[in-house]
Amino acid sequence: MSETRFIDAPLIADLLQQAEAAPRRRAHLNLHARLDDPAQRLLVAICPDSYVRPHCHLAPTKAETLWVLQGALGVLVFDEAGQISDARRMEAGGACWGYDVPPGVWHSIVCLSPGTVFAEAKAGPYTPLVAAEWAPWAPEEGSPEAPAYRAALQARF
Repeated sequence: MSETRFIDAPLIADLLQQAEAAPRRRAHLNLHARLDDPAQRLLVAICPDSYVRPHCHLAPTKAETLWVLQGALGVLVFDEAGQISDARRMEAGGACWGYDVPPGVWHSIVCLSPGTVFAEAKAGPYTPLVAAEWAPWAPEEGSPEAPAYRAALQARF
């Protein structure tokens, strides 16, 4: 039998501290027990200088749902050519605080404020993204072009 886990201020503070220290400037806390669980549920702390490369989930069961718990994110939806077709600010307690993106839709997020934490859910089992799921028109994470591209996306908000 697993133990009940409470999502409280100390847990969030610890996750934010991990994100600050992480090279990718974000930290995940899996709420699911195993990578092959039928539902993937996690908390993510993200810093404003973290780059999330635009991507899509091709598997027909991999819709992705995200809710902002604290702070603010910008969500961007792209067409096949990489043009932004929708951009929304999501903010804890704001007018928009989450999204549900269907499979096959190019999307990304940018962090708009320090201390941002969100919850994410999608169908399991966990599968890493394959090459076809990374936007070919967006710089790779860690590339010299990535910081400027991230900044341009953030500037939309």
